[in-house]
Amino acid sequence: MATPNPTATTYSSPPPKVSKQTYTIAGIRTTVYGLEDLPKGIKNVACIWLLHPRLQTQECMAPIAATTITEWNKRLQNTKDKARSTGLIAVSFDQRNHGTREVDNLANQAWRSGNESHAQDMFSIYHGTAVDTSHLIDYISAYAFPVSEHTITSHMALGISLGGHAVWHCLLQEPRITSGVVIIGCPDYVRVMSERARLSKLKTWTDSSPPGSQFLGSKDFPRGLVEVVEKYDPAGLLLGKLTTRTEDTYTREPTEEEKKRLMPLMKITLQGKRILNLAGGADKLVPYKAGEPFLRWLKRAISKDGWFSDGGIILEDIVFDGVGHEMSPGMVKEVIRFIGDTFNVTEAAVNGRPSKI
Repeated sequence: MATPNPTATTYSSPPPKVSKQTYTIAGIRTTVYGLEDLPKGIKNVACIWLLHPRLQTQECMAPIAATTITEWNKRLQNTKDKARSTGLIAVSFDQRNHGTREVDNLANQAWRSGNESHAQDMFSIYHGTAVDTSHLIDYISAYAFPVSEHTITSHMALGISLGGHAVWHCLLQEPRITSGVVIIGCPDYVRVMSERARLSKLKTWTDSSPPGSQFLGSKDFPRGLVEVVEKYDPAGLLLGKLTTRTEDTYTREPTEEEKKRLMPLMKITLQGKRILNLAGGADKLVPYKAGEPFLRWLKRAISKDGWFSDGGIILEDIVFDGVGHEMSPGMVKEVIRFIGDTFNVTEAAVNGRPSKI
C-alpha cells in the first residue's frame, strides 16, 4: 500500500506566493525560496532546509517554505533596524532515489510492497539525505549569494516523515545545523522498524522464540545495517550496542562508565541545539511509542537535575491527539512559533544582545 502524502491536508487554502530559484548544485536540483523577498537593508540570513516525506518530492515542501517565509517577513515589517535583523530563505531538494533522482522505485517501498531490503534502503536513503544537506550547506552561499551580498548566519533543518528521520541525523552529524523540526519522524530506527516487521509478519520476526528475538542480524535487518545504525542513528549512537540493549537501558540513569562515553558524544552532537518534535497520537506508520523511550531518556538527561543539564539543549516534544501520519494545521502553528523563537535567539546572539524569550 502506498504511503499517503502527509502534507495533502495541511493547508485548507493555497499559502501566499514567494519567489523561488532553482540551481543545480553538485548534480542535485536545488530550490531556494525567498531570495527576492528578502527585505532591503538586511545582511544576515537564516536558512531552513526542508526535507520531504518518503514517496514524495521536494515540491510538497513549497507550501511550508511559503508559509514560514511569509510569517517571518511579517515580523520584520515592524523592525526599524533592518541592518541588525535577519532575513529568511528556505531550501529544498529531492531525497535520494526520489523525484528527479529516482533510480529504482521498488527501493522506496516497504516490505509489504515486495521490497525485501526495505530496512537497508530506507536508512541509507535518509542518512544520505543528511549527508547531502551538509554538502549543500558548503555550497549554497556560492549560488544564492554569488557576490556575497548576504551572509548565512544560521541553519535549521525541518523534515516530515522520512525527512523527519533525516533531521535527527542532521542534528547529530552537522554542527552548522543548530536547530531542527522533526514532524512525524523517529530517532530510534530499531524500534520503528521492529514494530513494522512485527506488523508485516516477517518470518525473521515470527519464526524466533520469543518473536523478534533474532530479528537484528537477520536477512531483513543484516549485521552490516546494525553496525551503521549504531554509528548514525540517535538511539543507536547514544544508547550503545543494539544487541545488548534492553528496556532498562532507556529508563535507568547511565552508569559513571557510560557517562564517560556519553558526555563527549552529547557535547559534539547536540550541545546548544534546539529541537521541536511533533508527532501524531494516532500515527500507525511511525507510531510515537517507537521514539518515546529515547525521547524520555533524552529529556531526563537534559532536565534541570539531569546528568547533562548544562548542555544547553532545548527539546520540545508535542503529541497531537487523534492525528495520524500527517502534518496537521496545528503542527504548522507550532512550527511558525518555534521558528520565530529560535531565530530570535540566533539573531540576538549574532548582534550581541539579549534574546526576547
